[in-house]
Amino acid sequence: MEQRRLIPLLVFLFSLVMLWEAWLRHNQPPPQPQAERPAATQQQGAGLGEVPQSQRAAVAPASGALEEAQARRMVVETDRFTAEISERGGDIVFLSFKDYAAREDRGKPFVLFDDGRAGHVYRVQSGLIGAGLPNHRSHWQLPAEAVRLAPGQDVLEVRLTAQADNGALVTKVLRFKRGDYLVEVRHELANAGTEPIEASAYYQFLRDGLPAEEHSLFGVRTFTGPAIYTAESKYKKINFEDVLEGKAEFPRLAQDGWLAMVQHYFVAAWLPEEGVQREFYVRPVEGGLFQTGMILPLGSIAPGEAKEGAVRLYAGPQTQSVLGSLAPGFDLVVDYGWFTVIAAPLFWVLAWLHKLTGNWGWAIVLVTVLLKAAFFPLSAASYRSMAKMRALTPRLQRLKELYGDDKARMQQEMMRIYQEEKVNPLGGCLPNLVQIPVFIAHNGVLLNSVEMRQAPWILWIQDLSMRDPYFVLPILMGASMLVQMKLNPQPVDPMQAKLMLAMPIVFTVMFLWFPSGLVLYWLTNNVLSIAQQWWITRQMEVGKAGK
Repeated sequence: MEQRRLIPLLVFLFSLVMLWEAWLRHNQPPPQPQAERPAATQQQGAGLGEVPQSQRAAVAPASGALEEAQARRMVVETDRFTAEISERGGDIVFLSFKDYAAREDRGKPFVLFDDGRAGHVYRVQSGLIGAGLPNHRSHWQLPAEAVRLAPGQDVLEVRLTAQADNGALVTKVLRFKRGDYLVEVRHELANAGTEPIEASAYYQFLRDGLPAEEHSLFGVRTFTGPAIYTAESKYKKINFEDVLEGKAEFPRLAQDGWLAMVQHYFVAAWLPEEGVQREFYVRPVEGGLFQTGMILPLGSIAPGEAKEGAVRLYAGPQTQSVLGSLAPGFDLVVDYGWFTVIAAPLFWVLAWLHKLTGNWGWAIVLVTVLLKAAFFPLSAASYRSMAKMRALTPRLQRLKELYGDDKARMQQEMMRIYQEEKVNPLGGCLPNLVQIPVFIAHNGVLLNSVEMRQAPWILWIQDLSMRDPYFVLPILMGASMLVQMKLNPQPVDPMQAKLMLAMPIVFTVMFLWFPSGLVLYWLTNNVLSIAQQWWITRQMEVGKAGK
């Protein structure tokens, strides 16, 4: 096999593996936790540390489906979202955005926290740990049936109260701000008894293991699950499968850091203040759900004293210009993988071009042009090498006819021709290898940036994060790959020629379900490559004819 054909063949085989893995993922059932274990057996790895056994019930899982269904709710409306707070737990059990629509039906809002009506179970829960203190299963007094952030009003506070068994008065305050996806969750505890109270506050997410939005066959899958960040351990994603198998690795105790539930384009996170000890836990619970949270100590509260503890809750899009300013490392939830060091500057350039054009589609086209210009010398060297190889194809074919039964002799004669014509058989591949990390990083930017979600380009392309509804872009991309194949030197081996001819078909089928923004990038890159290759080949032919 010719060495210059090895890399395209590997790409072809890799694409087949991608198709196979996509089919397996599409038919794989979602992770299902085992039946709930008794609270006493959950001590190990549950993240409850030194909290007394009598108090662990506060954060221990419990279904409570009937109680939740019968509980009254309070509607909170701001300029960013509509939320529902349940009297059972005093927590947000439903939240939908006003500025982000559902993927399939743009007439409906996108739902983040879900009580099941949009197909998921995903909610925030918080409460206090201590003898007789209220938690996420306690009854909280709602102040009204509905409240709204009025015009000209910047802050909206919702104050819920609960009476502790020991006589302490507890207030949970949810503070909403105009133009913000942050909600401050504060617990105020006043000890009206005669004995000191040892208290801690916990903040957690309860979620199923399903992706936020359904993906089509061969579509792109992204990470869904918990993530924990600390200054020491940095950013750690936790797979639901590892949680089920007891193999999840994450820091248990830290003096800094945050906890998040990550999904494609959106994130919810508890962001406590730095310098306060926190304890993280992640575990499966009954009903196919997962629970992940943190515990923060409030300390001892003497009779007649009061204390409060507050944590910010972020529930919104993964907007990179915002996340980094909220907490150290929070922008890492926009995960570009191994090539983040390349992807981050690429996104900055893409965002800058978007400011110039006002259209993310044209920004993709322009950044592809800039990348092509930056790699012009490497691409030119590759195309010159391929043009020389193309000119040698008749002579190489003749060698196959003469020495087809003598592979060693044929290879010897081929190397002689390469030396005589000063042609490197790998010259067309090596320059392209240098560009692969940039291409992968660019793909990561287009796949993981929420800015692409429901961003229109032109005509029928009204969402760069969704597939082309009429498959025009993937077909054009496949056609451009076919043109590129015709411009390249043809393999001497008939089997290799058939494999190379099949590559445009395989990639076209695979890209039918890819986001149109990603297909637009590949199509633009192919068109520019064809133009550059045609121009270089023509220049070489003209130069050769003039000699």
